[in-house]
Amino acid sequence: MNFVQILPNSYTEKKLDDMETATIEEQKRWIIKAANSETTSRFFKNWLKNSWAAFLDQLRNAEAPDIIIVLLGYISMHLTFFSLMVSMRKMGSNFWLFGMTLLSSTFAFLFGLIVTTKMGIALDMIILSEGLPFLVVTIGFDKSIILTKAVLSAALRNRRPAPGLLGNNRQPAFESKHVVSSTTIPYAVQLAIEEKGYMIVRDYAIEICILIIGAISGVQGGLQQFCFLAAWILVFDCILLFTFYTAILSIKLEINRINRHVALRQALEDDGINKIVAENVAESEEWPKPSLVGNDMTNIFGRNINNNSVPTFKILMVSGFIVINVFNICTIPFLGGSIDHELSSSIGPMRNSIISGNLSPSIDPFAFTSSGLNSMLESSKSQGRTVVVDIFAPINYELENSSETFGSQSRNVDYPLNLNGKYVNLNEYGISGRVITSFLSSLEDPTLSKWIMLALALSIAINAYLFNAARWSIRHPLHVSSDQNFDPSTIKYHQNEASDVISSSPQKKSQFMETNQPYDNTLQTPINIDDEEEGLEICLSKSKSPSKRTQAQLEMMLKENQASELDDQELIELSLQGKIPGYALEKKLKDTTRAVKIRRAVISRTLTTSQTTGLLEYSKLPYKNYDWDRVLGACCENVIGYMPLPLGVAGPIIIDSQSYFIPMATTEGVLVASTSRGAKAINAGGGAVTVITGDGMTRGPCVSFETLERAGAAKVWLDSEIGQKIITKAFNSTSRFARLQSIKTALAGTYLYPRFKTTTGDAMGMNMISKGVEHALNVMATEAGFEDMQIISVSGNFCTDKKPAAINWIDGRGKSVVAEAIIPKDIVKSVLKSTVDAMVELNISKNLVGSAMAGSIGGFNAHAANIVTAIFLATGQDPAQNVESSNCITLMRNLGGNLQISVSMPSIEVGTLGGGTILEPQGAMLDMLGVRGSHPTHPGENARRLARIIAASVLSGELSLCSALAAGHLVKSHMAHNRSAPITRSNTPAQISTHPSMISTNSMREKH
Repeated sequence: MNFVQILPNSYTEKKLDDMETATIEEQKRWIIKAANSETTSRFFKNWLKNSWAAFLDQLRNAEAPDIIIVLLGYISMHLTFFSLMVSMRKMGSNFWLFGMTLLSSTFAFLFGLIVTTKMGIALDMIILSEGLPFLVVTIGFDKSIILTKAVLSAALRNRRPAPGLLGNNRQPAFESKHVVSSTTIPYAVQLAIEEKGYMIVRDYAIEICILIIGAISGVQGGLQQFCFLAAWILVFDCILLFTFYTAILSIKLEINRINRHVALRQALEDDGINKIVAENVAESEEWPKPSLVGNDMTNIFGRNINNNSVPTFKILMVSGFIVINVFNICTIPFLGGSIDHELSSSIGPMRNSIISGNLSPSIDPFAFTSSGLNSMLESSKSQGRTVVVDIFAPINYELENSSETFGSQSRNVDYPLNLNGKYVNLNEYGISGRVITSFLSSLEDPTLSKWIMLALALSIAINAYLFNAARWSIRHPLHVSSDQNFDPSTIKYHQNEASDVISSSPQKKSQFMETNQPYDNTLQTPINIDDEEEGLEICLSKSKSPSKRTQAQLEMMLKENQASELDDQELIELSLQGKIPGYALEKKLKDTTRAVKIRRAVISRTLTTSQTTGLLEYSKLPYKNYDWDRVLGACCENVIGYMPLPLGVAGPIIIDSQSYFIPMATTEGVLVASTSRGAKAINAGGGAVTVITGDGMTRGPCVSFETLERAGAAKVWLDSEIGQKIITKAFNSTSRFARLQSIKTALAGTYLYPRFKTTTGDAMGMNMISKGVEHALNVMATEAGFEDMQIISVSGNFCTDKKPAAINWIDGRGKSVVAEAIIPKDIVKSVLKSTVDAMVELNISKNLVGSAMAGSIGGFNAHAANIVTAIFLATGQDPAQNVESSNCITLMRNLGGNLQISVSMPSIEVGTLGGGTILEPQGAMLDMLGVRGSHPTHPGENARRLARIIAASVLSGELSLCSALAAGHLVKSHMAHNRSAPITRSNTPAQISTHPSMISTNSMREKH
């Protein structure tokens, strides 16, 4: 109420008397305030002008060495900023981590400045501006960089489950020491703080102690004040580093996770994988997988909290805040009387003086100041010196909204109204009222409101980005097939129904009798017979009623998309009648495992093939406990089961200074053992060394023109710089990962064969390239003036894919790898049981001369295809591409008495995502090699590493087989490992055969 007064308006004195005696119908509310004669822009303009003038004045008075030192300090500070930006860019952040680090440090500076001024420490802005750059250079941003690197490294190290959480003996997540939540982000931050937190806090403590010593040193000239401020800055910087900045790092990790998820899903879709399957695979690649999550615990400040407690706590917090504010608002009307009384008592005396006319006379400012100015003038004349007088801008007071009544609310009124129309001071509510008043008044500040709007916009942008990334998953929920759950009351019925179905068919009954596993009607649990021990179980898994439906009812339910409500026998009958196509069972039933089961029964009971397929329904081919959702639309159609293959591991083998066990799926005995022996010899020589010489998948379409002239013009255009640029731009626009490297063209008559060679990231990439080639050819036809071009085929066998071809051997396809190892001569003798010269001689005569005599293309090796195919089957690669991937030339030579062996494989076609790699068993083998999925930082690195591993494995296989051939151990090893025992003489004499040939042979022996 210091600036609110009841002043007379332009009415007469009589009106004032009437206002005292009568009811006040209208009162004018006057607010005395400093007139804001200058706009905000002009204020800042004047401030900048004055600051620049002060800076120039300081610059003129400063000495040259001081200016140079301060200038060097500012240059060094900006170089520190640049170094911070470069460091953050190396860790995968172009701007945000750099900007947030500077923002965190800025907040620390502001907090430190506020605390220092509140504690009464006088700060000289000149000393502050001179010393701050040196503080930045001295302290730097090493701690933020260290914490950032530790968090990102922890996230990468823990992309895969911990060994203790794998296998059948997996432990719940909450029992593990390090698994703290269902995401890797809290764990990564916690692990990074555990590793680097002590070191960071220790460095902060040492620096703060040094600054405290400077603050109490007693050195004058501003050093004490600056050290005091710097110490507080470091305190707040440490606090913000582990609160504000770690929250930013968590958001960064979440964005990285979303980017990896989207990139993997996009790569799978580019490779031809169904969208639902691609999303399913991308979801499963995230760590941890749903099966590894413990009991829904969240880690807060190192303690495991139930996930349900967090939203409950948030709801209670928000509800409490709302209740308190509603309570404060509701009690405002009850304070009107007391406030009015205080208001009248405070303004009463002044009002009486106004009414009685006892007002102080007006003050003439010129008369008031003239005596002082005259005395100053006389004093200066008498002393003979010049006096400078600063004249400040006058403070103007103006009436604001004089036409508004006291009971109305102006936009500049500081207090709200109660229900009686009286103004209420929220300060009467104590602390809560003052907080609300301060908060409401702060919102009127133009600068603060702009910052609030900026922060709100930034928050909305980040949340929109995160929600947009999850939008696809919400629109396309993953289809998870659940196991069939039986009600105990219906178990008996299911068992009887199965018995009826089996007994109704003599063939099925005989087959059950042959298995020597009779059906037991006394079972008290659902039928759950393993695939390897029993055939197909027939039960009414979905039916709710045992009554048999008519044919019309079955067809009606089928038309109404209620096929999943039918029992197995009804589905089999409809399929045999052709009502349900075999390929559509998964779509109709919405249960892939059940669809496979029904398909097996349908194939087994089809009359035209029952002679050969009748045993399939109860065969040993397994089909249960398999994730068929990943297979559907990605790997195979008309599925009837999966084919188990023996899987072994060779090794360990050292490849590029890292040890690996090599998974090999094969039915050939001795192959894994032989490869392991070669790996042992290679390890004794220090391991294998590999080099990638090329990386590019190819696709060679075939196009045709009417005349040779047009075909030649197209070839010239494709070989030109302009043509290459247009085609490259068109090709690269079709995928985020495929990038065109080169185009090689060949002309045969009017047929033109361009061979596109591209990088495809970690995918093998054939489907990805085909899409790009098709679009590039369309651009060539429509935009490059070749409308008469006819596309014969997207694949014109100029690739060449899945066929032996010299172009793959010469130009390469996929990954081109060379692997080498040096085997000491004593290892050749002790492990390989041969000699260096014998090995070299055998390689020349067999792998080089022998293959040349046979006219081989890329077959200058002993058995590279054996190892390549075994690894392909184990890791989900395309087995048909073994044809070109097995191109290999093996070379050996005597190097100082030791054996130098190398293999050159120019066309290894592999990928670590897409195709068969999305299946869990094959993905587990890629996990064992450390190359599953896309590489988090360098796309394509996982696929290249897999190619290196294959080349080194071929090297070990070649070494072992060639040594066995040189020593003559090949047949003996096969017989000893996976053949019958060597033939020995029988202890009892064999009966003499009466066959004529045997009689003649025996007579000849007797003569001799």
